[in-house]
Amino acid sequence: MTRKKRRLYMLGLALLGLGSATALALTAFQDNIVFFYSPTQLQTQQVGDRNFRLGGLVEEGSVQKTPDGLTTSFRVTDTAHTIDVRYRGQLPDLFREGQGVVAEGKLTGGVFVAREVLAKHDENYMPPEVSEALKQAGVYKNPAESATKTAKKE
Repeated sequence: MTRKKRRLYMLGLALLGLGSATALALTAFQDNIVFFYSPTQLQTQQVGDRNFRLGGLVEEGSVQKTPDGLTTSFRVTDTAHTIDVRYRGQLPDLFREGQGVVAEGKLTGGVFVAREVLAKHDENYMPPEVSEALKQAGVYKNPAESATKTAKKE
């Protein structure tokens, strides 16, 4: 075997190994990718039977707890559209109506069944996905600017 052929075989084996590693990595990531949707985006896109994140504001007056205290139903809105959400478990301490929320789960029969609910962690923070969805809906209000205006009035 000549040097040129041996080099060509080595290059071919290296490319085959790299291709195999890339295929394995992409296959592993495929099951772990979680997309983010706002209620408006859910109206126009098919998500199928896969996990995704739903973000928006908890609609005022929509939070209802079952008598057992473990299951909570509420609505998430981006002010244009609303999605019913059901969650079984303990909600974060900062979860309340009118605040930003991101829930991860599946859409089942028109109801989003959440397996995890994340609430914002202070009065000025909003998850980037939620603020972007609210900006696209034309209803975003920057909490930092609102707080500054309120402080100046006092």
